[in-house]
Amino acid sequence: MLGQFIVNLFIALLWLLLSDEDVPQLTTFFTGFVVGIGILYIMHRFFGTKFYLRRVLKIIALMLIFIREILSSSYVIMKQILTPKLKITPGIFKYETKLKGDWEITTLALLLTLTPGSVVMEVSEDGDVFYIHAMDLEDSHALLRSLDKFERAIMEVSR
Repeated sequence: MLGQFIVNLFIALLWLLLSDEDVPQLTTFFTGFVVGIGILYIMHRFFGTKFYLRRVLKIIALMLIFIREILSSSYVIMKQILTPKLKITPGIFKYETKLKGDWEITTLALLLTLTPGSVVMEVSEDGDVFYIHAMDLEDSHALLRSLDKFERAIMEVSR
């Protein structure tokens, strides 16, 4: 992925240097970058890897999922806090994950910890079991759905 990006920057720089302009323009560099994207998309199978912009788009999708989950869980937490009678049942539950690598497991743990209402307390030695403290166990179905979304998005980015 990094190699394709560097080649794309090199194509954009060549486009800028070979253009007939007295003063280099940023728009010319950007045009060369877009042309480089097209060239690399056509030739990406010769690199033996996937096209690098696919992974970039998957990273953006993961960030959007995370932002949506932060906003929705923040709303739920604010609603629970502002109600006159607090009706929550905090607790700990076990979640088994399909993620394998250290990077994937760490990313999932960080995303869960940053999401309001849940904290990853411990990860097993193998990395396949998370122990998660939830603010409301009755609402843990929403947390499990967000866990599945995070897992799928992380696997799309890393594999």
